[in-house]
Amino acid sequence: MMRPRESHGVRLETCSFDISLPHRLRWVRDLHENNIGLIDFTELASEMVIESDFTLDICERNPFDFILLPEAAEYPFSYDHDLLAELLPLSQNIYTRDVDRIRDWLHPFWHPGKKIETLKLLQQLNLHIYRTFRYQRREQKGVLSPAETLEKNGGSCRDFATLFMETCRFMGLAARFVSGYMYSSSITGRMSMHGWAEVYLPGAGWIGFDPSWGLVAASNYFPVAVSRHSEHAPPISGTYLGTRREFLRSQVDLYVKRTDEVSPLGLNFEVDDPKVLQNASNLESLNTTSGRQE
Repeated sequence: MMRPRESHGVRLETCSFDISLPHRLRWVRDLHENNIGLIDFTELASEMVIESDFTLDICERNPFDFILLPEAAEYPFSYDHDLLAELLPLSQNIYTRDVDRIRDWLHPFWHPGKKIETLKLLQQLNLHIYRTFRYQRREQKGVLSPAETLEKNGGSCRDFATLFMETCRFMGLAARFVSGYMYSSSITGRMSMHGWAEVYLPGAGWIGFDPSWGLVAASNYFPVAVSRHSEHAPPISGTYLGTRREFLRSQVDLYVKRTDEVSPLGLNFEVDDPKVLQNASNLESLNTTSGRQE
């Protein structure tokens, strides 16, 4: 899953894949409308290289250009019956053993009997994770549970997104994981895939929140795949014939750049503390800056 998802604000102009081995490639769409390329290799080899190149036409937009339905403007609220029937799987916690830890962590922001603006509550959670949790690049497979992220007070972008999603689900809100790309003129060099969350808000639809940077996802976020669970949206997955000892290593090189300007010199994504990339002092300017990549 590497091909960007098109939308009213994102149009895929060119798309190419170069695979080093003889193969058969066919495209399918899964239940989330993700574009998945299924590859069958026709010869054995000791090395495989997949190169992909995309050109996107982006419509710049204000990430706050939406209006919630009056009944959803203040939390708590409930989805109407027909909508809930569609969203129910995304509204239920995956890590059911962690709900007590989630409830305790959520309490300062919301608890039964308290009313608060819906967007304000979600952005408070989003910013709190960004400001108080320690970001870590993790090469290990899988995702930390919400309880593990809270215990460590840190994690990767997929861990932060999972904590945010499971908190939303605890509150009865539908949430899903997003894997994709991000662009920032302040950062150059090799990148990695990034992960964030989306929440379904009546009247607005799916709104992206990136707790790795406390941002509401703007037009510099390019979704590739969405899923109920972050582990179900790997860019490349599959099997090979051989022993575990025969697999030596894998390497990923990802670059995102504008085609209409020369990117300025900036910082590499491998900087130890990505918070040094912060160059905005308020919420609106935050949403013109990209965040951490993983």
